[in-house]
Amino acid sequence: MSSSEAATQQRGHSSTSQTGVNVDGNKSKSLAQKVRKREKSQPNLQGYLQKWTNLVKGFQRRWFVLDQGVLSYYLDQSEAHQQSRGSIRLKGALIEHVDACTFSVTNSSGDLNFRIKAASEAERQTWIVALELAKAGTAEVASSAKSSEGGRCRRTRVPDKPNYPLSLWSIVKNCIGKDLTKIPMPVNFNEPLSMLQRLTEDYEYSDILDVASNCEDECEQLAYMAAFTASSYATSSNRINKPFNPLLGETFECDRMDDLGWRCIAEQVSHHPPIAALHCESKNWQCWQEFTMTSKFRGKYMQVIPLGTAFVSFPKTGTRYSWRKVTTTINNIIVGKLWVDQEGEMEIVDANSPQGSKCILTYVPYSYFGREQQRSVKGVVLNRHKQAKWLIRGTWDEQIEIAPVLRTQGTPDNPSYSTGAYKVAWRRRPAPVESEKYYNLTTLACQLNEPEDGVAPTDSRHRPDQRLMEQGLWDESNQEKLRLEEKQRAVRRVREEKAKQGFKVPDYQPLWFKRENASENAMHVYNHKYWEAKTTQSWSDCPDIY
Repeated sequence: MSSSEAATQQRGHSSTSQTGVNVDGNKSKSLAQKVRKREKSQPNLQGYLQKWTNLVKGFQRRWFVLDQGVLSYYLDQSEAHQQSRGSIRLKGALIEHVDACTFSVTNSSGDLNFRIKAASEAERQTWIVALELAKAGTAEVASSAKSSEGGRCRRTRVPDKPNYPLSLWSIVKNCIGKDLTKIPMPVNFNEPLSMLQRLTEDYEYSDILDVASNCEDECEQLAYMAAFTASSYATSSNRINKPFNPLLGETFECDRMDDLGWRCIAEQVSHHPPIAALHCESKNWQCWQEFTMTSKFRGKYMQVIPLGTAFVSFPKTGTRYSWRKVTTTINNIIVGKLWVDQEGEMEIVDANSPQGSKCILTYVPYSYFGREQQRSVKGVVLNRHKQAKWLIRGTWDEQIEIAPVLRTQGTPDNPSYSTGAYKVAWRRRPAPVESEKYYNLTTLACQLNEPEDGVAPTDSRHRPDQRLMEQGLWDESNQEKLRLEEKQRAVRRVREEKAKQGFKVPDYQPLWFKRENASENAMHVYNHKYWEAKTTQSWSDCPDIY
C-alpha cells in the first residue's frame, strides 16, 4: 500500500502508512485536541528499524514501538503483543543524532542504550521528533515529524587509509625543541581534514549547548558547559594524525541547520603566527573562538599548547562564558604506540563579570604511579560567592557526569562535598564500524570534507592536496602540497619586496572576520557577511589560494 493510499484509511483520528508510522489525519485540529482524542490503545509510532546488537552481528532488523512515553523493541511485529525484548522510558532519556540515518537513545540512569539505524534520513528524523515529543510529555508525533522530511543524505565514511610506511622519527629527529607549526611535513602524517574543519568538530555534541541554553540556574549551565568542553576532546584519544595547516585566506563553512541545528564559518586570518577564527550559531546559542597554538617536540613526546580563547553566549539567559583549551601531549614519538593525553586546568568564566560564577576543570595527566583514572576530568562550579554548587567528574574520552552540591565540609584547602544524584551530561557515541580503517574519523568528521556546491572558492573542500590525500593518492598529494606552500610563499615575497622598495603595503585583512576587542583581549570576530555572500554567490573578493 502506498503512503497516499494509507493516508485515506483512517482509524479514529489516525492512519497507518506502509512503514508502520501512524500519521494523524486531521491536521486542522490543535495539538491538545488531538492528544485528548487519540485512542489509548494506538501506539504513537511503530515500525521496523535496524538495532545495533554486537560487533559480530552488527545491526539487526527489529520492530520498534513508541507508546505512552516508552520505546520498546521486539524481534518482529508478531511479538508486539508479548513482553518486549527491551524498553526505555523516555522521561529523562538522552536522544542523540549519530549520523545521517542513525540515532541513539539512552535511559536516564545511563545504563541502557539503543543504537538505531533508519532506512533514510527522513525516517530517522521522524523518529527523533516523535521521541523528543514523547519525552516532553506530548503524544502527537506525525505533523511535526513530517515537516522535517526531505533533508540531505550525507556520506558516512571516507576511503580507507592506504599503507604508506614512513618513520615519523626520520622526519622530526632534527626538530627537537622547535615549533613544529613552522616545519613542513609530508601528508603521510595527516588526516584528510584541515585545522578549520577539525575546529568545527568541537560542535559534534552541540546538543549539550541546547540543554545548557535552557538552564535557569547559571551554575548548572556552567556544569553543562564543562561537559561540552570535554566532549571536544573525545576523538583525540585515537586520532593521532594531524590536520592540514590552513593556507592564509582559507575558509570552511558547515551549514547543518537542517539536521543538527547550527552553522559555522571559519577562516585562516593570519599566517605568521597561524591564527584561525571561527563563528558558530544556532537559535539557542552563539560560539566564537580564535585559535592559535605553539607546539614543541621534546624527544619522546610532543606538546601542542593552544593560545586562543573561546566564547559562548546564551541569548535566552543573557549569560556569556569564555575558556581556553588545555595542553595536548602526543607520547611515544620515537618508539612504541602513539597515544594522546590532555592535561592542565581550564577555567570557564563569566565573560560578563570578572566576579561572576566560574567552573574550574582539571584534566588530570596520566601517571603510571597515580591513582586517578586515565584521561580523567574533575571539577567544581563556584557561584559568585565562591560557594561550590556543582561537581563534575568523568573522562574526556567517554562521558561526563554532574551533580549538585548539597553540603560542603572541611577546610577551604581540603573541602569535602555531599551531593545529589549524578546525571550524565555527555556520553561519547560509539565509533563507526571499522573507523580504524579510515583515520578513526567520526561520522560528522567524514562529512566535513564531502564536496558541496555553492561554498566559497577558498573553502577547504576545494583544497587539492587534501582531496588527493582523501582519495589515497598520497604521492600526488605531497606534490600539490609543495606547490600550494610555494605559491603562498611567493605571494608573501612579493609583499615583502614592495615594502623594501618603500611602497606602503597594508596589513592582510581577512574577508569574513574583523579584529576587535572582546573582554579586554583583541581577537578576530565574525563580520556577519559570509552567509549573505553565499546567498548571492558574491565571491569576487576571495583570494586565489589554490
